[in-house]
Amino acid sequence: MVYEYINFPDGTEVVHTQILNEDKNPTVEVHFERPTSNGFDSARCELPNYKWLFNEGYSDEEISFFNEFLHHNAHLIFRYAATGGLQIA
Repeated sequence: MVYEYINFPDGTEVVHTQILNEDKNPTVEVHFERPTSNGFDSARCELPNYKWLFNEGYSDEEISFFNEFLHHNAHLIFRYAATGGLQIA
């Protein structure tokens, strides 16, 4: 299951999984995706170790921005991953 988290002005959508590996080392995968004229730019990072699993189309500067974004938002993403995503009333 993936849950929406935020959309950036450049069209990048950020979604995350539910908590994975609950029994051992809980992780959450965060996906970044932006439409392009040829398909999509896409990147994926695993929390809490901030390991980038792949990047296709994003610049080093954009990945650096995403990394900083994740450092500021990881606690919220984990909370929402445990409770079924961001609940908007």
